[in-house]
Amino acid sequence: QVQLVQSGGGSVQAGGSLRLSCAASGSTFTSTCMFWFRQAPGKEREAVAKIYTVSGNTYYANSVKDRFTISRDSAKKTMYLQMNSLKSEDTAMYYCAAATMCLSGLGAPPSKYTYWGQGTQVTVSS
Repeated sequence: QVQLVQSGGGSVQAGGSLRLSCAASGSTFTSTCMFWFRQAPGKEREAVAKIYTVSGNTYYANSVKDRFTISRDSAKKTMYLQMNSLKSEDTAMYYCAAATMCLSGLGAPPSKYTYWGQGTQVTVSS
């Protein structure tokens, strides 16, 4: 059984920073890539950042580029999302995901190859 457990998030004023964590556990699980997605009320879920677990290559949505940084600590099996210069439009539920099959860019992997965290709320007040 693979589990992704998220921590971090919360409420912050615009311009502030938050860091999200996503810890993976489970037997013989090796992901090819990991994502951070977010979903705001009334909007579709969108991928905001992606990292390949071996190469470390990263991809970002234009809306968060130069403000968010995705990283991972392989030894701790933990992925992070450092969010700086937060804006009110960053308010959403954030989910981490790990996939054993990855598409190009920020394309969402097929669901049968993807594991999800429980989600954590990020609220940015202006």
